[in-house]
Amino acid sequence: MLDLFSIFSKGGIVLWCFQGTSEIFSPSVNALIRSVILQERSGNTTFNHNSLTLQYKLDNEFELVFVVAYQRILQLAYVDKFLNDVHLEFRDKYKNELRAGQHAGEFDFKACFDAVLKGCEQWAKSQAKIPKQMRTFEDSQKSKKTVASMIERKGEEKGKKSVKIVDAKLPNGKPEEPEEDDSDVLAARAKLAQKLNKTKKDVKKSPKSPKVEKDRTKKPRVWELGGGARDLPELDFSTDKPEDSNIIADTHLVGRMTGAIRDLEVDSDESSSEEEELSAPSPKKSGGMFSIFKGLVGSKALSAEAMQPVLEKMRDHLIGKNVAADIANKLCESVANKLEGKVLGTFDSVAKTIKATLTESLVQILSPRRRVDILRDAMHAKQEGRPYVMAFCGVNGVGKSTNLAKICFWLIENDMSVLIAACDTFRAGAVEQLRTHTRHLNALHPKQNHSRTMVQLYEKGYGKDAAGIAMEAIRYAADTKIDVVLIDTAGRMQDNEPLMRALAKLIKVNEPDMVLFVGEALVGNEAVDQLVKFNQALADHSSTSNPHTVDGIVLTKFDTIDDKVGAAISMTYITGQPIVFVGTGQTYTDLKALNANAVVHALMK
Repeated sequence: MLDLFSIFSKGGIVLWCFQGTSEIFSPSVNALIRSVILQERSGNTTFNHNSLTLQYKLDNEFELVFVVAYQRILQLAYVDKFLNDVHLEFRDKYKNELRAGQHAGEFDFKACFDAVLKGCEQWAKSQAKIPKQMRTFEDSQKSKKTVASMIERKGEEKGKKSVKIVDAKLPNGKPEEPEEDDSDVLAARAKLAQKLNKTKKDVKKSPKSPKVEKDRTKKPRVWELGGGARDLPELDFSTDKPEDSNIIADTHLVGRMTGAIRDLEVDSDESSSEEEELSAPSPKKSGGMFSIFKGLVGSKALSAEAMQPVLEKMRDHLIGKNVAADIANKLCESVANKLEGKVLGTFDSVAKTIKATLTESLVQILSPRRRVDILRDAMHAKQEGRPYVMAFCGVNGVGKSTNLAKICFWLIENDMSVLIAACDTFRAGAVEQLRTHTRHLNALHPKQNHSRTMVQLYEKGYGKDAAGIAMEAIRYAADTKIDVVLIDTAGRMQDNEPLMRALAKLIKVNEPDMVLFVGEALVGNEAVDQLVKFNQALADHSSTSNPHTVDGIVLTKFDTIDDKVGAAISMTYITGQPIVFVGTGQTYTDLKALNANAVVHALMK
């Protein structure tokens, strides 16, 4: 029933392999190595590729990987036990060769493999015959929670006092005397009573005045504009002012976005190094998130029990920094899988090792697997005689149009002509917003300074088909030799199936070079739900074998989150796609490129 079992080193040397069929499994194993093991996304030990399910186990002491593959339609209950048993059997039999670094050569493991497989199959059959019993309360997760953990809330400010539930009367029937912790409550009550008494004394009863019957007829509102009816046209914004209207351009912005996007800078406290925080106590500071574990040192192999308290602290810290809870759990599991069995030096602390490993993993997650160079790709498309097309999608109110204008300013700063396709035909004012941005951008880079108009807007009004408008805009850009087309789409919630179907149609019909998901840096768990459902909807409604999903992320409102930068980790981890742009303010120049080291430093401090 097993199609493949392979044992290979992390260096790529295959030590032993079993293949049950003649099918070629190299693409599936390579996909597992490329997408999970090299990216250190080992929180989940199951990986699906095409029609196969692959499960793996890491041996960090000898740098080995054990992989088993079987058809996805099968439900094999013994695979986890089988992997563990084979792992232990192989280690015990060839530990001398593995310690000597003998990773090449013949390993006669067929007989042991068959015996372990037969034993696990029999174990699975015996387990299937045992009737399932209800789990006892002692085995549940709730039984492991303490009363304090259920009262205290994570992320609660230290200054707030917890509410205590006490009995109203003592056993002798007398009311309980207020404790010292209730002094604030009593003071507030006394202050409120004093205020109410003062209010009663100050208020004097006014003599009753005779009732005057009012005219209840509704009168028309009179606008006090000073000029009467002649000023009413000034309130009409339905038609825009002529193109030659005077626009005051912020000329100091021109020239500041030439070349590649500048890296993001995250403010962080670097007054004390990480070494000092984890090794020596400080009389002034507590020493960081892992200070209570700095005494844990070892010269033996790390075990799951030894890492558990540090991983719990790490998980709480990541969630407090706005990392989605599910992603924080997977990151901690990944670190545990990577370090389990690793031998520490005599003076290496568990906390320091785990923190260094997590930091390395986070930097690797945020570092793009492929280089994203939009200027180079746009020049390549120009040489092919076609425009470079970028589509922006996301939920409502995240800043798609605003950040589209920032990217447009960066492109025209680098001498790229841009056509903005107004495909948000739903939100009132969406077209007028883009029209205003177009005029301001052209005022910053007027036509007399260039041989052409740098920014144009392609609009067809409201209520039209967005996919059709985008297609016409791309065709117009190709005919007029415009370099880049930016498609602005309507905001939509990830659960709105008709709108998600319309977005999938727009992307399928027009085939943009890059699909950018615009998300807020403020969200935590919601970021995961949004990205997963956007990607899933684009794949489900595409009706093609190779659907075009999200290619990159634009992270907005980054200037509002201080050091809670966890949304960047959540979005990149869930899609594997890079964060291409980061919005950091309200002006056209407030656009940055993600600096992985700076973000991880802010996340881990």
